[in-house]
Amino acid sequence: MVTKNVSFIKSVDWVIIALYLVLVICGWFSICGASYTYGEPDFLSFDTRAGKQLIWIGCSLAIGFVLLMLEKKLYEMLAYVFYALIILLLIATIFVGSDIKGSHSWIRLGGGVNLQPAEFAKAATALALARYMSSYGFSMHNLRDLLKVIGLIMLPMLIIIMQKETGSALVFLSFFLMLYREGMSGAFLFSGICAIVYFIVGIRFADVPLWEMPVSTGEFVVLFLIQLCTAGMLGTYIRKKSLMYWTGGIILGVTGVALLFSLYVIPFDVAWIQLGLCILLILYLIYMWLRERINNFAYIAMFILGSVVFFYSSNYVFSEVLSEHQKPRIEVVLGMKEDLTGAGYNVNQSKIAIGSGGLTGKGFLNGTQTKLKYVPEQDTDFIFCTIGEEQGFLGASAVLLLFLAFILRIMALAERQPDAFGRVYGYSLVGIFLFHLFINVGMVLGITPVIGIPLPFFSYGGSSLWGFTILLFIFIRIDSARKRV
Repeated sequence: MVTKNVSFIKSVDWVIIALYLVLVICGWFSICGASYTYGEPDFLSFDTRAGKQLIWIGCSLAIGFVLLMLEKKLYEMLAYVFYALIILLLIATIFVGSDIKGSHSWIRLGGGVNLQPAEFAKAATALALARYMSSYGFSMHNLRDLLKVIGLIMLPMLIIIMQKETGSALVFLSFFLMLYREGMSGAFLFSGICAIVYFIVGIRFADVPLWEMPVSTGEFVVLFLIQLCTAGMLGTYIRKKSLMYWTGGIILGVTGVALLFSLYVIPFDVAWIQLGLCILLILYLIYMWLRERINNFAYIAMFILGSVVFFYSSNYVFSEVLSEHQKPRIEVVLGMKEDLTGAGYNVNQSKIAIGSGGLTGKGFLNGTQTKLKYVPEQDTDFIFCTIGEEQGFLGASAVLLLFLAFILRIMALAERQPDAFGRVYGYSLVGIFLFHLFINVGMVLGITPVIGIPLPFFSYGGSSLWGFTILLFIFIRIDSARKRV
């Protein structure tokens, strides 16, 4: 190892720190606009939301400074310790956490201050993943290693779900972007995309009959897509075009005959024929796997089985497991109902606020929708609508471009890391910030379900701001140590 005498000031990336400060300052002004009440312009008073946010910002800067003073080796050495402690804290929160809107994810510290451990679990999980994936002998192509990595991700996610904080739990899915960067097979990413399509199509068209036949359009389309994806995977992963064409031809032929028979002869549920086709495909692929000893046959069979199980289980979860306030939100997003006075109220009022901002906005503190409190949670989960109303399309676009520059800078820093530890941690950040940005802005615009996750550095609250600050400044310290290697 060659040690370079590089001063600490020169080794720190001041560009990312500058972007962080700009985002935090813009976020504070947005909170001022969202929480402002006519006749109370004293933003510096600690009795106001804006004043309290200043306290959180000051604490965040202090936390960031402390994190920069620690050695990179300390983060590597204590990564598993941090992870174990946060897991214990998450479990304890289930039992001692306060019931806030049905969720047991907050711990009351007194003085009106609440702490949400789930926000800090992201940094602990990212450190644990970075430590394990940078260990000697680790390989993404080793099934045992991959399963351990997935276990590190899923454990805090499942505990947070037990706290009834589904939104925060879903954020942990963003770690799979990092896994893809580190060499995870694209088949996993493809399977994830398929799962999303199955869920949306299956739920959205579950009660829509196909051409007046006794078969659900959603069920028919999803099973048909599974079969077509199977044919495509045979051509891609087995590299036998003839097998792909034969399989695709049989699927199209059998499905076409079944549809015509049901439409013109005896009406019946064509989905049973498709399920039969799926079973036959699984049996055929298992036979080919045993005969040819090519593992990809078994993987494709597992894809079919997993897809069918996921589709029918997600349908059951949506109908029987989701709570009464979660199900309507998904129905509103998928266009199954409007419900402008219920589940769709927040989104509808948010759209009105953003639309009323026009191109240039109404100006700072001049937003009528937000000032009159028409938008619930307008300084937390729906803070982006305040930006849209006061600053208009141009201001909202500027904020998004600022986030884009911020995320691209993190990616650049992650790519220049000399070891896997820094790179893995950096791309974990990229996934987390992208997920929060896309879902939060999507909630406000009505293109994603309302799952209640904050907009980084903008939404009011100490836990989220501290959590994002810890995530970022640990990475800045890791990056600053690269020139000493």
